[in-house]
Amino acid sequence: MASPGRALPAWLGVGAYAAATFLAFPHPVAGRVLDLGLGFAWLSPLALFAALEGLPPRAAARRGFLAGLAAHAAILHWIYVVTVHYGHAPVVVGVLAPVALAAYVAAFTAAFGAAYAWLAARGAAGPLAVAALWTALDWLRSVALTGFPWATLGYAQHANPALLGLAPWTGVYGLSFATALGAAGAWSLWCERRRGAPPGRAGLAALAGVALLAAAGLASSAALPQAEGPGVRIAVVQGNIDQGVKWSPEWVGETLRIYQGLTREAAAAGAEVVVWPESAVPLALELEGAVRSLLAGLAREADVALVVGAAGVEPGLSGGSPRVFDSAFVFAPDGRVTERYDKTHLVPFGEFIPLQDLLGRLLSAVARGIASMGVTPGEAPRALAIPLPGPGTRSLSAGVPICYELLFPDLVRRFARGGAELLLAITNDAWYGRTGAPYQFLAITALRAAETGLWTARAANTGVSAIIDGRGRVREQTPIFERAWLVAEVPRREAAQGETFYVRHGDWLPALCAALVLGHAIRGARRSHG
Repeated sequence: MASPGRALPAWLGVGAYAAATFLAFPHPVAGRVLDLGLGFAWLSPLALFAALEGLPPRAAARRGFLAGLAAHAAILHWIYVVTVHYGHAPVVVGVLAPVALAAYVAAFTAAFGAAYAWLAARGAAGPLAVAALWTALDWLRSVALTGFPWATLGYAQHANPALLGLAPWTGVYGLSFATALGAAGAWSLWCERRRGAPPGRAGLAALAGVALLAAAGLASSAALPQAEGPGVRIAVVQGNIDQGVKWSPEWVGETLRIYQGLTREAAAAGAEVVVWPESAVPLALELEGAVRSLLAGLAREADVALVVGAAGVEPGLSGGSPRVFDSAFVFAPDGRVTERYDKTHLVPFGEFIPLQDLLGRLLSAVARGIASMGVTPGEAPRALAIPLPGPGTRSLSAGVPICYELLFPDLVRRFARGGAELLLAITNDAWYGRTGAPYQFLAITALRAAETGLWTARAANTGVSAIIDGRGRVREQTPIFERAWLVAEVPRREAAQGETFYVRHGDWLPALCAALVLGHAIRGARRSHG
């Protein structure tokens, strides 16, 4: 797909890709959210293709690494807020932390550059192969070294109703594939025009393929079955507790008072289930009988089920230290604690330190906000049975993904496989400050709703809290850093509606893409030795 001619100067190619990628994701500007993904999602890969033009594999890998580093260090600037403002690390650590995390992402951009140049040198870098390569690497970034799939290409298309309709079939990877295919097709036609050649079949076929995928997405969205029967009145409450005081013992009473008041207001508005954010109660409930009794009394008084984020604790094995979990507790309307779900996918360096013995002392010395003792992961994602108020034994089956878990499509789909009728997503986005991260995370959550076809109620400590429908559209949302609540009638997925194709079959598309890349590589190698 590459054309003859000199590659762009390094600074220009790197800058173009970094700017286009940064602008493809939501960011707050002058009190408004600037969300330009509908355009810049296509320009981001185009800029990278231009930056890599004519380079051999090693040079393309270096250029790809620099481009990925610049782009994602800019996107991940909110890590500075996490490490310095709340983690109390030195400023130099806050500057280096986003760069270090961006280097992980940049390794995959480097791999794309090297593979792209290798295929191009053998005449095997057609638009289909390039889109498949991009998609396979997007998936690999979600699993390698526990994964960090923030700001993968498909999320930039979260507001594109046509491509969003692919999510129930392909997951977010279908959005990445369609976007990369369109950009690769356009780049192929542009290269042919520069050579004075007529438009090639590969480029035209790629653009036609994107049009067909968009049409299929629209048709899929229109055909998505509507939930039938009565829904459940779900409330999400947003206490807006500043991260700087959230874990202070002096603030526990005030925190509980705030959430009690919001819960009573939501119950008065008709809520049957009230959802508190991740770690809304900054205590271990098994060890705090008075707080547990207070929450039980609140559930009885308001006649609601409470889903409460707090720490879970269990005795250590063989008399060792207690095990601590990031948990969600279910209080039935009669005050009983009926369920506890423990977060299964933890945040590296935030909830556990990889290579604890080697890195633990070093990291705790530079940042007090980094985990000093590991949180224990839960066993597996599972749906929770939530008793509902009223006569009889009414209950709701809900998945409760906790914060970081929402980044992983395969993990969230397992809640749906386990029988969840809707999702109750709980998170604490206070760490991010007034950056683009809360809005980018909202887009990620919307993709999980679209993939599973499940309505999602999202409770965030400082926002964005939201109600998202089963097509991935945000129906209602709160401002950030304001005390608020939302109540909505949330439809439940009936068993007769069935699961989405993605829920049933998982990440089949990246596997197919990897096979396509391998096939093109084998043909290219044979051609070069023929």
